[in-house]
Amino acid sequence: MNVLLHPPGPSLVVSLVSHGHGPMVQRLLEDMARLSAATVARVVLTLNLPEAGPRPPEGGWPFALDILRNPTPQGFAHNHNQALRGAGEPFFCVLNPDIALAYGDPFATLVQVAAQSDVGCAYPLQRDVQGQVQDSERTLPTPAALWRRRVLRQPEDSGARVEWVNGACMVIPRPLWEQLAGFDERYFMYCEDVDLSLRIRLAGKRLARVPATVQHEAQRSSHRQWRALGWHLMSLWRLWNSPVYRQAQRMLPTDTNTPDRISGS
Repeated sequence: MNVLLHPPGPSLVVSLVSHGHGPMVQRLLEDMARLSAATVARVVLTLNLPEAGPRPPEGGWPFALDILRNPTPQGFAHNHNQALRGAGEPFFCVLNPDIALAYGDPFATLVQVAAQSDVGCAYPLQRDVQGQVQDSERTLPTPAALWRRRVLRQPEDSGARVEWVNGACMVIPRPLWEQLAGFDERYFMYCEDVDLSLRIRLAGKRLARVPATVQHEAQRSSHRQWRALGWHLMSLWRLWNSPVYRQAQRMLPTDTNTPDRISGS
């Protein structure tokens, strides 16, 4: 197992975007301060809507906290690219504000696995607030697969190969992030994580689930709001017509294999 060398001590920068998620962000930062100070060097918090910043604990945060305020709301890809542009930490984490560290610190293990030279993205198991495992690992999102999933309500094969993971919590080595230029900002919302995951795979790197768990209070706005549904459909259309998707269809394995996971999760 080849491991990338990186300096000892905190080595992770976390990009966190709030869309009026103040209480969730406050709780998450407090949990990170309590559990993850040995790994997290810096958090970049982007306030995508006008709101007050988090309240520091007595004695201050154990990591650097940079706050960016957008004059107008921006998309998922733009916000994380902006936050991580020029960052010097060895590892980058994209994190949703509705993630909770209910199962302890995941970041030390995420960085340890992301340091392996064949890993392009390390990610944890996700459970909802009831403790049920979420479907954060997916196969290539073909129209037929989405029809089976959304219309016929057929779950994906649990043994299917993982071609992409959702962007709620992912750790990527800085050299690979810079090589891939982060997220594709042509996706305003939805499918940015699909596109990035496919580009990671096409670069010859693995998506590795680690033995760590986070709680994800996911709310699927595309199921509730017509505008969000429209963004989702436009992003799928862009994805299906992209060179990345066509290359993934040609080059990625199509047989059913055990997903790239680290045992113990």
